Amino acid sequence: MYRNALFLSFAISASVLAAPPLPRHADLDLHTARQLADASLAQCTAALTVLDRGGNPLLSLRADGVGPHNSIASQRKAYTALSTKTPTRLFAERARNNPEAANLNSLPELLLLGGGIPLFADAELVGALGIAGAGGAEQDEACAVKAANQLGLTITP
Repeated sequence: MYRNALFLSFAISASVLAAPPLPRHADLDLHTARQLADASLAQCTAALTVLDRGGNPLLSLRADGVGPHNSIASQRKAYTALSTKTPTRLFAERARNNPEAANLNSLPELLLLGGGIPLFADAELVGALGIAGAGGAEQDEACAVKAANQLGLTITP
């Protein structure tokens, strides 16, 4: 009987000390970031940045002949898409049509220019891809969307 009580008290104390059930999230990894880069550069000549769900850079590349400013632009586009969960071209359009959003251009981390897309696996945000220097905002976005689609990622939940 003493053994059973002792065992029961250990079992109860172990369950009390167990970690709380925290949500688990999918996240991009370096392997997937490389696949996105390869798929992007197969579509266009540009600079690109892939961010994980926390906004941390996984990969940043600039193709030969692409201006160095595009590296920074691709990172800011990816960050904007990640933080707003919206493709940057759509976000820029919405901001232009809303006078209250005019101040968004003053945030140095954001770039209200097409070419950044959020990346969703099923309905879960897993990261973002930013493309710059492919010939304009529309071309940057098209390149990013094609690359994401090749890997089975979407730009909306």
